[in-house]
Amino acid sequence: MNKKLLAVIFGTVLLLAACGGAKTDKTATETTTGTTTTETAKVDPEKIVQAKCTTCHGGNLQGQGGTPNLMTVGSRLSKDEILNVLKNGRGGMPGGLVSGDEAEAVATWLSNNK
Repeated sequence: MNKKLLAVIFGTVLLLAACGGAKTDKTATETTTGTTTTETAKVDPEKIVQAKCTTCHGGNLQGQGGTPNLMTVGSRLSKDEILNVLKNGRGGMPGGLVSGDEAEAVATWLSNNK
C-alpha cells in the first residue's frame, strides 16, 4: 500500500511540475487599412512566478519543505545568477521551467526581492 501511495504522490508532483502553467501568445497582429503591425505583449513576471514557482516555493514565495525562500532571493543572488538557476536548474529544481523573455523578466523581478 505504501508503494502505491508513493507512486501516486510522485506521479502527481511530476505532472504538476511538467504542466507548470499555460504558455501565452506573446504577439498580437492587427490589420488596419492594408498594413499589418505586430505588437509584443508585456511579460508579467508576477503571473509567471504565480503559475510556475508557488507550487514548490509557497504561495508567498516563503519557501517550504526544502525549497528556498524567494522573498529575499535578490539579497543572495544577482540577476545573472537567478537567470542561470532558471535556465540550468540547481539542487532539486530542474532547469528550463521558464525560458526566453519570461526567464529574463522573472530573473529581473526576483533580483529586486531583497
